[in-house]
Amino acid sequence: MATETSAALQAEINRLQLEVSSLKAQQGTEQITVGNYLLARLEQLGVTSMFGVPGDFNLGFLDLVEDHPTINWVGNCNELNAAYAADGYARVKENSIGVITTTFGVGELSATNGIAGAFSEMVPVLHLVGVPSTPQQASKPMLHHTLGDGRFDAYEKAAKQFTFSQANLRDKNDAAAEIDRVLMDCITVARPVYISLPTDLVHTKISSTRLRIPLTRSLPLNDPQVESFVLGQIVKLFEEAKGDALVLVDACTIRHDVREELNDFLKKTGFPVYAAPMGKTAVDENYERYGGIYLGAISRPEIKEKVEAAKLVLSVGAVMSDYNTGNFSYNIPTKRTIELHSDHTRVQYAAFPDIGMKQLIPKLTERLVSYHTNASKLPVPKFISEIPREGDATITHMWLWPRMATFFKPKDVIVTETGTYNDCSSTSNFGIQDVALPEKSVLLSQVLWGSIGWSVGSLLGASIAAREVGLGRTILFVGDGSLQLTVQELSVMLRVGVKPIIFLINNSGYTVERYIHGKGRKYNDIINWGWTNLFKVFGDPDGKLSRTYTVRTKDDLSKLLEDKTFASADKIQLVEVMMDKLDAPRALKMQAELSGTTNAYAAVSSPVTVA
Repeated sequence: MATETSAALQAEINRLQLEVSSLKAQQGTEQITVGNYLLARLEQLGVTSMFGVPGDFNLGFLDLVEDHPTINWVGNCNELNAAYAADGYARVKENSIGVITTTFGVGELSATNGIAGAFSEMVPVLHLVGVPSTPQQASKPMLHHTLGDGRFDAYEKAAKQFTFSQANLRDKNDAAAEIDRVLMDCITVARPVYISLPTDLVHTKISSTRLRIPLTRSLPLNDPQVESFVLGQIVKLFEEAKGDALVLVDACTIRHDVREELNDFLKKTGFPVYAAPMGKTAVDENYERYGGIYLGAISRPEIKEKVEAAKLVLSVGAVMSDYNTGNFSYNIPTKRTIELHSDHTRVQYAAFPDIGMKQLIPKLTERLVSYHTNASKLPVPKFISEIPREGDATITHMWLWPRMATFFKPKDVIVTETGTYNDCSSTSNFGIQDVALPEKSVLLSQVLWGSIGWSVGSLLGASIAAREVGLGRTILFVGDGSLQLTVQELSVMLRVGVKPIIFLINNSGYTVERYIHGKGRKYNDIINWGWTNLFKVFGDPDGKLSRTYTVRTKDDLSKLLEDKTFASADKIQLVEVMMDKLDAPRALKMQAELSGTTNAYAAVSSPVTVA
């Protein structure tokens, strides 16, 4: 508790010092270019890789990046993939951010879908855009990459819809302060931000004084009186429930950096803990008090029973989206729920703004440690998934995911394709939910935004970040439909030397959509590619950097998984896993049925009325 208070106080001191530095900035004797000032701040934030595509309005800045001693330029095949890569990088390299650099107009708009996904999923990403010079923006000539109507601000207006804050650098006198403001927002609220850098400001000299004061991600202190009242209300509810309570963790536990506080709470209080899909790996899934994934009506029966029967649920960092709640099928009454969030707390029906969980959880731990003896006796179902004995040699989802669980190792970074859009690989996002992952493993999935192809670009960023922070193998599960959208990034993976293992689920099209609507429709079909030849096309004609495999039976896959050379991940590897196009995990079938009912496509047309 004292540590959190000290951090918050130091953050406020740093903020005030930055304000004083702004007033003195023009008097500073040490000079630095605007471009290098930005790079210095990124270096302080732990950024060592930058993604993007070169364009004539950012080339001067990219010279600085290429010459930088610690920040590496990772060029991508297109801006959308670069945004996905920055997203994956930020998810794995915690307490840092992802950075994508694009050019004005055509480049930044191409990246927008990836930036919007990062906003939706609360991932800290900086979108840096090289833009025309300040004189050109003032005179508004008909430049290339413009709309031809003089609206040079159209793109930044669009960016405001998908980023938390923006800095449109125009004046060298406030450039440093604006850069700091936006980067502080990025690291404290865990959302994308936007900076436009004109070509003529890149090499303009400014004071470096502000760089002496580090940016901080600590949030303001909770109001002590309100916090004390909230703690009292929460403790009262635990007393009324007589300790019959459990914890349900979700995405914001990870995004807002409270896992350490939460794990201390769980250890000292002994309460059972479950996770929503977006919160998977927030808690060690081999922890004896961990019971698995709660997904409303789609949950395993034993999990559903325990969660919904608890007298009190402490929800930590919830994201109540459709695919994260079993199509809104949670059966936990508000009167039995306490919600902890990064910037507010809800106790039953009452909301308390600005009471954040980062500072609240340690204090709550102190108040509830006395429940450990009784709480640790509350039964928790074992979260295991046995490999079924199936007579058929065909690889099925029911068999695949428990079998894959035996292949995973501690510190693996596992990326699964979105479970919310029209791709066969959505099966991976649902299939992985039913198996326990090893200690210190990291799962990346895009449950809320659900952009098809996200996982491939994300894998690139995740692989680079995992290499930088000392994590283990990176493993991707992706379908044929998804990989067709963003396949170009395999060439970048070869170039930068990352060595992921890619399991390509080949089931001939968009399986999720088949279950939701149109099982036999042609729009859910795709053409089959020569998947095992991809690396030859993308830069490894002799197979020195890569290996590919096709497996058609359970025995084929098991033998490969048991091969030590394959498991060592010494090269980038792609495994084409042949599966039936209508096979899918249990949870996906249930979710698809719920989604189809919600969408309620009708075969009749509505009458047209004229007013």
